[in-house]
Amino acid sequence: MFGRRGASSGSQTSRPAAPPMQGEPQAAPAAPPPSAAADPARAPERAPAAAQPAVAAKPAPPPPPVAEPRAPQRSEGYYATKSSIFNALVEAIDLSMLTRLSAEDAREEIRDVVNDIIALKNVVMSISEQEDLLEDICNDVLGYGPLEPLLARDDIADIMVNGANTVYIETQGRMQQTSVRFRDNKQLMNICQRIVSQVGRRVDESSPICDARLADGSRVNVIAPPLAIDGPTLTIRKFKKDKLTLKQLVQYGSISPEGSTVLEIIGRSRCNVLISGGTGSGKTTLLNCLTAYIDSTERIITCEDAAELQLQQPHVVRLETRPPNLEGEGEVTMRDLVKNCLRMRPERIIVGEVRGPEAFDLLQAMNTGHDGSMGTLHANSPREALSRLESMITMGGFSLPSKTLREMIVSSIDVIVQAQRLRDGSRRITHVSEVMGMEGDVIITQDVFLYDILGEDANGKLIGRHRSTGIGRPKFWEKARYFGEEHRLAAALDAAEAPEPGHG
Repeated sequence: MFGRRGASSGSQTSRPAAPPMQGEPQAAPAAPPPSAAADPARAPERAPAAAQPAVAAKPAPPPPPVAEPRAPQRSEGYYATKSSIFNALVEAIDLSMLTRLSAEDAREEIRDVVNDIIALKNVVMSISEQEDLLEDICNDVLGYGPLEPLLARDDIADIMVNGANTVYIETQGRMQQTSVRFRDNKQLMNICQRIVSQVGRRVDESSPICDARLADGSRVNVIAPPLAIDGPTLTIRKFKKDKLTLKQLVQYGSISPEGSTVLEIIGRSRCNVLISGGTGSGKTTLLNCLTAYIDSTERIITCEDAAELQLQQPHVVRLETRPPNLEGEGEVTMRDLVKNCLRMRPERIIVGEVRGPEAFDLLQAMNTGHDGSMGTLHANSPREALSRLESMITMGGFSLPSKTLREMIVSSIDVIVQAQRLRDGSRRITHVSEVMGMEGDVIITQDVFLYDILGEDANGKLIGRHRSTGIGRPKFWEKARYFGEEHRLAAALDAAEAPEPGHG
């Protein structure tokens, strides 16, 4: 064995290594993407020749993100060479022993052995091709193969694998196809099994649908043949390494500074909040942002199908559902978790996504002293969110009159926050609405904040603004006053009523 190479393994080594994959060689994609380019230096400003009238300087718009290049296509010769070297690697060392090494040491061990094999086989490769080959084999053995370069990129929101030869990503709000591919569907299935096994789950013909998560909290869904006709389908909802905050959402234009203040006060004032939105609208991100304002002394219990919330408070209990075993037994549902929460002395209950009869138990919790509880659900408007909540309870087998259910909803939920992914790919908080009460059999809601679309620019980007609806004192005013936030709330609502200069 020759001396170790000093080449760095890049950002992939920062994640815990997955168990080594034994068996057939695995095809990998392109080399890892280059690191993000630094912002160009700004030219020094020249002093004006003559005094000019004072003009309020507008903040310069942020520079457009640097588009990362697509991975180059690999030749069939590259994959044949890689297959030969991978088979020799499997014969040369016991891959299972790598589990006893750190990720960095295991990667260096593989690189040393592969370099020896290349020398012994007299393989003719350029330096860049050899580095690509080394990195690909390390990813196949220690990580998630062709997915590793995509997982390392922080600008990707979703990775969608539609069989071995088709991989899409969503970046900057747009969908695009990549040149990443797997050797075949068998390799893709092996990687799917590796991912779900990390959280004690399985995916195969007898259990072809599985929800799981990666070590960084990214959400994973796998659906395998025979349900997926064209090969295993893998969908990963990636999370940014750095947790987003409301301040960053303001910078991205998802909410105005005044709207951000209102949301912060809602989080601090122990309002019961329902976050509504479509797929990919940013519901979980927004839920994470709101939970940042929960007091550090409170006991929080989260219930999720796949644990993805990233709460920063010290006293957090995280619960996760469990699917049935091979005999169809041992399932733990979301409703089981929410019901059990009530015996665990929670101060706030956070439900990652309400999608079934657990909606009834969450409303019960909100209505029995657990103020400040939160949850998300799929709906396209605040009004639709309330209807869906009622439908989920009814479909869960609860034979309560509609008026009774609606009275329960009204007494439980204070605020509905609506998130939406617009047609240009941007994400906006479009409504902050409060539940006022009942008029007859109808639930009455009131909008506190709205997002108005004013048009679009030459590049097809939508132009809009957030505004207050002019509500002097929203219903949650008393809660805000109890927590000493009424003056900030009044100032934020007043400042957001009139359009700002340059916003329409």
